[in-house]
Amino acid sequence: MNNFLNKVFLLQKTRALVCAASSVPSQVLTTQMPLGVLLPNRQYRSMPTHGIGRYRHLLPKVLPKKKKDKIQAKQIKEATATEFGVLNVCVSGYDMTLVEHYSQYIHNLCSHLDIKVDDSFALPTKSTEVMVMQEQGTKMYVDGVLKTHERVVQISEMKATLFPILAEVLMKNQPEGVQLCVKQHKEADYQARFKTRPELEGLIAKINN
Repeated sequence: MNNFLNKVFLLQKTRALVCAASSVPSQVLTTQMPLGVLLPNRQYRSMPTHGIGRYRHLLPKVLPKKKKDKIQAKQIKEATATEFGVLNVCVSGYDMTLVEHYSQYIHNLCSHLDIKVDDSFALPTKSTEVMVMQEQGTKMYVDGVLKTHERVVQISEMKATLFPILAEVLMKNQPEGVQLCVKQHKEADYQARFKTRPELEGLIAKINN
């Protein structure tokens, strides 16, 4: 009988302890808990989560791209009593490798002689069709197409006494099959750098009329 009463009394104490433990606030249980212990309540469910994972405010602001302005022709420098104005050293030929290397040679030579090089550019390639007539007939057919490549080295502020030396050196080192021409720069030479668009020009002419 005494053993039975002891067991009942022990069960009552255990039940009281369980009720007391369940009534303790969750904050007391979650403080100073060792790692690896599962907490009964998940407090992060009640915390705000907006803004987590956002990073765009950390990146630098990207400015919108500005439209490129139209390329305008530079003012042509006039010649003086002791200096030339703006000169175009034109190199043309059918072999693009020879034309390219010779234009590079002219550019390096001008830099070595302290001649100001304003620009170095290529002009549009020109194609020429070679027509051949048949031996017995009047019809002509295309036998081949020749492509003319042209490069221009634009120089300025060159002394008049230095021009004969430059011309002599260039002519002595001129490769075979490459044509050399030195002329004064004009506005028409600047427009020749761009390819013509007949369709667009025709539409503009119709709009203007």
